[in-house]
Amino acid sequence: MNNREISWEEVRKSLNFTPEEEAQIQLEMDIIQATIDARKKCNLSQRDLSKKSGIMQPVIARIESRARSPRVDTLMRMLLPMGYTLRVVPIDRKLLKK
Repeated sequence: MNNREISWEEVRKSLNFTPEEEAQIQLEMDIIQATIDARKKCNLSQRDLSKKSGIMQPVIARIESRARSPRVDTLMRMLLPMGYTLRVVPIDRKLLKK
């Protein structure tokens, strides 16, 4: 049995994501990071955001650690008390061809 550690890059290649799937994953990561940045900009802890949004702190922690993909309504419940929202904007189609 081989105990060699596998790098994330090796795992990623073995999953054979299409460029569109890669873009979708990156978009979700960017949205989560923007939500984290908004919480920190508002000087809120996860517990503070939990109290304001009604979302349990462990759920916020799982979203922020990328262990759980948030639903749109959950994101909205997190963002609105901080004065943020989601917006649908056109993307640069060239980004999908990388």
